[in-house]
Amino acid sequence: MKTCLIVIDVQESFRHRPYFTTHDLPAYLQAQNALIEGCVARGVPVVRVFHSEGPEVPENAFSQVSGQVRALDGLAPFEAAATFTKSRHSALVGTGLDVWLTSHGIQRLIISGIRTEQCCETTTRHASDLGWEVDYVTDATLTWDMVQPDGQTLAAADIKTRTATVLQGRFATLRTVREALDALEAAAA
Repeated sequence: MKTCLIVIDVQESFRHRPYFTTHDLPAYLQAQNALIEGCVARGVPVVRVFHSEGPEVPENAFSQVSGQVRALDGLAPFEAAATFTKSRHSALVGTGLDVWLTSHGIQRLIISGIRTEQCCETTTRHASDLGWEVDYVTDATLTWDMVQPDGQTLAAADIKTRTATVLQGRFATLRTVREALDALEAAAA
């Protein structure tokens, strides 16, 4: 089964959001980089997706003119098989990614990137609904604490657990980086 790694929104724009912290960043980058390097070593295409939206002014870190819609510092450089820019949560809406995947015979997606519960989860659900098999690599996703409607903080770890719970067995197979790479090895054997 032909597989593709999707690296979603791993971009400098997030450093300019008030919720950004580096608390989980080193572990995330280690996992994300290991996943990219492992896929490249196995000949799996790696697709990069950036998020750009809102007014095209330098103050908007998600606008092209800000200079922040670029790879997050600390992400290992890699040659992307293709790069897409999205303006919605799902990387499959209005980008042409679905056409690229289909034209390249991709049947399975490995999802990674930023934010766990937003663009990564939404892309996973959308891809599953469109018929792709999806591996969701939780340790190669990143999010931050959020404030709930009642004012309490919902910890990033709890958000990741919730996302894993709602995706597992419904929309994706949950995998660690090691499990995702082992699955690629097993499929190639």
